[in-house]
Amino acid sequence: MKKLMLPAVLLVLIAVQLSSCKQKATGEEGYNTTISFGPGDESKIVEAFLSIKDSTSILLKQGTYKFDNLSIAEVNHIRIKGEGYDKTILDFSGQTQGGEGIRITGVKGFTIDAMTIRDSKGDLIKINKSRDVTITNLHAVWKTADSTSGGYAIYPVLCKNVLIENCYAEGSSDAGIYVGQSDSTIVRKCKAAKNVAGCEIENTSHAQVYDNEFYNNTAGFLVFDLPGLSQRGGFAKAYNNYIHDNNNRNFAKAGSFGTISGVGNASPGSGVIILAASNVEIYGNRIINNNSSSVTIASGFSVDEKAAEKINDQYSPISTHIKIYDNTIEMGNAFPEPAYQHHIGKLLVAIEQKLNVQDPNRKNKRMPFIMYDGFSTNMLTGGKNANPDSICINQPGDNVFVNSDFINMAQPGKWHPDTNMTAFICK
Repeated sequence: MKKLMLPAVLLVLIAVQLSSCKQKATGEEGYNTTISFGPGDESKIVEAFLSIKDSTSILLKQGTYKFDNLSIAEVNHIRIKGEGYDKTILDFSGQTQGGEGIRITGVKGFTIDAMTIRDSKGDLIKINKSRDVTITNLHAVWKTADSTSGGYAIYPVLCKNVLIENCYAEGSSDAGIYVGQSDSTIVRKCKAAKNVAGCEIENTSHAQVYDNEFYNNTAGFLVFDLPGLSQRGGFAKAYNNYIHDNNNRNFAKAGSFGTISGVGNASPGSGVIILAASNVEIYGNRIINNNSSSVTIASGFSVDEKAAEKINDQYSPISTHIKIYDNTIEMGNAFPEPAYQHHIGKLLVAIEQKLNVQDPNRKNKRMPFIMYDGFSTNMLTGGKNANPDSICINQPGDNVFVNSDFINMAQPGKWHPDTNMTAFICK
């Protein structure tokens, strides 16, 4: 039998076709498997999440999907993608079981992109013990912003290498964008509104938060370290953010999720709060019309009388090595009404009143932009250093700073808030 001889050009064309078929079979954009679903496929989607294999991309086409919850665990290189935050909607309002809307656990290389998730009973998306996490073009919202909402809209915890970008969070009864006990995080080009806290970095190291807008919350941006957690945070930078008009009432759940030091302590009218944190830089931001305190530097002693008993290698109640510089800061003419009903808000009102009584030349000025509670390591060491914890402020203008002398606030005869910031000016 004669051999069939094919022209060289035809052989090349066949080779190219075989190559392209093989590439398609291995999936798109580096994923071995690509699956797509549409509305009505909810039961198939739940099963696909539970049985998902390494290197899988799931596309959820335009439409509204209704779920109890979704879960992925212990796999690598996974992407969940929609067709746009205004097109692919995951609705958890009918949830009858489970806390989170979406729960991701132990995934290396996880991406969620281009959809809206809404109205779960608990957190909207919790990503736990994962690494190389990307959350992008995601809207995470509750239609009602009150204590019935879940705590966190976007919630990576115990993660490493996290990017949260071009997202929007609304309605959380704790923090809209919350990063907890994690390492190496970027939050950028996001917006958060109508939450208790717009964005919170808690017990997290090496976080950068920039080019965001946090507005119409109780508090705009928080950097907290709390006791009893797995790691201490530090080295957080927040810059080029627009943090404004955060004057809403605090609707955190009772007990602030089991911790006396939690976000329930954020006064309405707070722009930035730094609590028991270390190595934090706040610079180049616009911090506008947060009408109780533009920037608060506080210690665990301000909210927890037993803070000294909780000191260990993972927790110190004193905020240290804080730098605040080159921000544009403005405040409105009066405290927001909800501040007068809040336990910390009442203290801030009292500080403003005390300053104006002490110095009639202030002519009833507003609360200074930066409020430092005055608790320092001196109270632990017996030292006398005027600035033992390296608080560094370089903000031009008048009425910039007050050391509020919280330690003596309960003793009116001794209490003397002080606006002299000489010891705190960056050297």
